[in-house]
Amino acid sequence: MIENPSYESSNRVSTSDDIEVGTYLEIAQADRISGSKPPIDDRMKTIVIIDFGSQYSRLIARRIREANTYCEIVAHDAGSEILESQDVIGVIFSGGPNSVYEEGAPMAPTWVYDSGVPILGICYGMQLLAHQLGGVVARGTEREYGHAVVHKDGSDNVLFEGLDNEAPVWMSHGDRIEELPPGFRSMAYTENSPLAVMGNEDGSYFGIQFHPEVVHTPQGSEILKNFVFGVCNAPGDWTPANFVSDAVERIKERVGDGKVICALSGGVDSTVAAALIHRAIGDRLTCIFVDNGLMRKGEAERVQNVFASQLGVNLIFVDGTERFLSALEGVTDPEVKRKNIGREFISIFEEVANEIGEVDYLAQGTLYPDVIESVSADSKASHKIKTHHNVGGLPERMDLKLVEPLRYMFKDEVRLAGTELGLSQQSVNRQPFPGPGLAIRIMGEVTYEKLEILREVDWIVIDEIKNDHLYDKLWQSFAVLTNTQTVGVMGDQRTYQYVVSIRAVTSADAMTADWARLPYDTLARISNRIVNEVDEVNRVVLDITSKPPGTIEWE
Repeated sequence: MIENPSYESSNRVSTSDDIEVGTYLEIAQADRISGSKPPIDDRMKTIVIIDFGSQYSRLIARRIREANTYCEIVAHDAGSEILESQDVIGVIFSGGPNSVYEEGAPMAPTWVYDSGVPILGICYGMQLLAHQLGGVVARGTEREYGHAVVHKDGSDNVLFEGLDNEAPVWMSHGDRIEELPPGFRSMAYTENSPLAVMGNEDGSYFGIQFHPEVVHTPQGSEILKNFVFGVCNAPGDWTPANFVSDAVERIKERVGDGKVICALSGGVDSTVAAALIHRAIGDRLTCIFVDNGLMRKGEAERVQNVFASQLGVNLIFVDGTERFLSALEGVTDPEVKRKNIGREFISIFEEVANEIGEVDYLAQGTLYPDVIESVSADSKASHKIKTHHNVGGLPERMDLKLVEPLRYMFKDEVRLAGTELGLSQQSVNRQPFPGPGLAIRIMGEVTYEKLEILREVDWIVIDEIKNDHLYDKLWQSFAVLTNTQTVGVMGDQRTYQYVVSIRAVTSADAMTADWARLPYDTLARISNRIVNEVDEVNRVVLDITSKPPGTIEWE
């Protein structure tokens, strides 16, 4: 059995390398920029999450989505355009690293208060709500981090409807509210926070000092649902079927009569993106599969079979192995690897687009966690973790406009959309595979010889994982070829060969992950097969690092 603890860190900084939250926000933003406005009856009921630099903002959105309610994350300095394109029924202020009384601390825009919609402030968001509405926030005499117990203060508490009078929560703050804003009352307290929850008299503004979005607050999802349904009156009808139909319509509007080329990797994300776009524009989509020489054993053949034979889309195959290996020659820095791979991909796509003629858009299967790790897409306060070849690795000058219908989706949402689109379970349930391929699973310089070694090792790992029926229980399972060689003894002879690390993780969405407790028998067979079948490897180790502090991939 694999132990799969519900581990989620309070440092929720990022995601997978094959896979953040408002679904087709990229397209919706383009609609807003172009000035097109959907009819009032067609606007989606939306919870807006205003990001003040919290590492938890994506988790908040995650919980809202789990309540079948659409949400979008916007920066704290975003304009009011979203009120025109969406039917905003509620706003959530995220946490953040600042103190509201400091000069330059981010403030909530006035349009939020002017809109008249309900507001829920979380941590910094609660302090901000108090500060901007006339309360007093000051540095606490005692900081409060980690577990605490919150006690309801009074019976009339819509946020705690159906919850226990006392509930464990997760705190992370150093400031506290000294005076409530006019018209507010205390609704709950902890030992160190006499004002742990507050609300105004008409039941439209609420603030909570703890983080309901993390699993360390066991009833946190219920608190958020009470706000979404009990205060904002959300219908709870945002489903994969709705997403597919809405995304198809928005793709039609965005692309118009244009032609699209889609970058295929064979993974879940690009497969679902291609299926969505194909449903929207049919034969005006041409998929391009570039064999970069960095793929797993037999992958190139499988991808061509799936797309050409099963999905019936126009497919162009490009063998770019030599070009990519040349671009990686002598490169050891993982960031440079990713950027070089990204540039080579775009170069090939533009060349193919010129051959096709009159191509307007490049489609990619970019997901939300890719965006989080690569750039501060929604918050200037976010930290860059690493560049993804399909996000931060794109050249500044690119002739093709981007279409990324999955840019603000989580991986499991993409899987549900794929099922709705009629894709096979084999395609939908594939484990994530990074866009840069095996290049970021090879430490140091990437060479053809190293790629062949890792392909054979990877094949053994997946084969044994599948044989023990563990594949669908794991988020990812793979091997890393380290740049370390060690002494071994094989056949009474001294060897000096590579060390391979096995990486297997469990996760809900790759925003955080825990190392999988694989059965010893499985690990033993993997290790024995690798050292017996792959001549260049004489030692196998197991990576038992969670995310955070590590990332899922090594580079």
